[in-house]
Formats: sequence, structure tokens, C-alpha cells
Amino acid sequence: MLRAIVLGAAAGGGVPQWNCNCDNCREARTSRSRQATQASVAITCDDRHWFLINASPDIREQINATPSLHPQGTALRHSPISGVFLTNGEVDAVAGLLSLREGTPFSIYAHRKVLSVLAENSIFNVLRPETVARYAVEVEKTFEPHLPDGRPSGLEVTAFVVPGKPAWYLEGTESARPEEEGDTIALHIKAQDGGELFFIAACGEITPALASRLEGAPLVFFDGTLWRDDEMISAGLSQKTGRRMGHISMSGEDGAMAGLSRLKIRQKVFLHINNSNPVLRPGSDERYQAEEAGWQIGRDGMEFRL
Repeated sequence: MLRAIVLGAAAGGGVPQWNCNCDNCREARTSRSRQATQASVAITCDDRHWFLINASPDIREQINATPSLHPQGTALRHSPISGVFLTNGEVDAVAGLLSLREGTPFSIYAHRKVLSVLAENSIFNVLRPETVARYAVEVEKTFEPHLPDGRPSGLEVTAFVVPGKPAWYLEGTESARPEEEGDTIALHIKAQDGGELFFIAACGEITPALASRLEGAPLVFFDGTLWRDDEMISAGLSQKTGRRMGHISMSGEDGAMAGLSRLKIRQKVFLHINNSNPVLRPGSDERYQAEEAGWQIGRDGMEFRL
């Protein structure tokens, strides 16, 4: 059985974002239930060993809020976290690695482009290679991550490319060569004894190949950054569209809801939701439209058993 816990449902900055005074952030400061940490999911197939999908800057808070991720037994130092899968090199996906530096072994799995970003930034050397191994993930090649003691995990993971952009801080650098894949990957994760899910936290377009891959999926976590492409411009928060940032909108003829509407997906969950997104407001027209289309709006602490 595959078990998944949403550690964080928000896009970069979380809700509320530290310097934002938009309606969602202002309301979240006075309501704990409206708050969300940055996107990450924890998965397990044995309830003892866990793997994280992305390591958000909020990882310490997320671990403390999730008893399954607390140290177990009587050992002075222990963690049930066996590994971290990185789907891109954005700050909100990798910065949390720095909070896992106290010497407990685990493994990092990422595309070689993301591993090269870590290698080029010496601050990540606090994760000593003899304790935290780094493994390059090849797209379309299924692999089984292992536990810290070398035993098999019981998971099967396949990474695949989705349309996206390099991390924004890499734009204009040698690391952002657009002709090379690997800036944004998605994951198809299976438990060998049953259960599977897809994780797609950033995606710029639903291609026919992607739609075919997701047909009939039991659970899909999908990029829910913006409700509409010009959302942040209209709100006065940015000059970039969602497409420019590598994110498809939820709504619209070419949005995620329309693009996946005909697929027989059992559970569809929007994650990586930006603080500007009106779908975060209970009772809003946007929330109603999303739920009517069969989508769940991700929130911290959601749990799924497959």
C-alpha cells in the first residue's frame, strides 16, 4: 500500500508570504486554517521509511507537524526519512536540504542538471557525501530507491519530462541551456505491493503525451500555481505571466482543468498554489468551479492511502 501525506500545498513563499499583503495573505495571518507551507509530499509503502518529494524551505516545520516523520525508538539521533526526490532546482524545492544537515543518512535523487546546481553551490557541501549520497535520475528509466542501510525500499519511481522552465535564478547562466531537458521533471511512483500516484508540481502545458500518461491514474498531484495566466500582473504583484514562469493556469480553455477533464483520474489534487490564487478562498467562485470539476484543493496535512 502506498501512503502519501501533503506536507505543504503552497507555491514559493507560502501563505502568508512574509512580505505580501494581498487578501489571501492578510486573511491567513489571522486564521491558521488558511495558512500553507511550501509544496512537498511524503510517501511510504511500509509506514516506517519515508521519502520526500522536494525539500521546501519549510521542511523543519513540516516534519514537526507530521508525527510519522519524527524520530522513532530510543536512539538519540534518528529519522524515518530515507530519501528526497527533487523535481526541479527552484529555491522552494531544494532549500530545505540545508535543514537536513545534522548527520543522519539519507539519499538525494534528482536529474543531473539539478545535481549540478547543488554541486556548483558550496553551501550544499554541509550535506557530506559519505552521509548523504546523490544519485542522478534518468528520465523514462524506472528505478527503486534504497533505504539508508542498502535494502530495497519497495518503491518504483519513473521520472519524466514535462514542459517547464529553468529555476528563475539560473536564467541567463550556463546552467539554463534550454536545449537540454531536466529543468522540470514529474514523477510516477508505485508501491510494488500496490498503489501509485503522479506528482507534477510545475508544468507549462498539457501535451497529448502527458494526458495519455495520466489516463486512469488513481491520484495526481498537479501544478495549481495560478488560477489564470495574468493573475499576478492583474494583482500588481509581478510583471510575469504564469506561462513565463513555466506554470499552466488552472482555468481557461488551455488550462489544467480543461486539459485533464476528459481523463478518468480518480483523485485530482492541486498543489503548489500561489498566495495570489483566489481558489484558496473558501466559498469563492473559483473554488466552486474547481471542486465542481472534480478537483481537491491541496492543504497541509492531507493524507491519501492507495
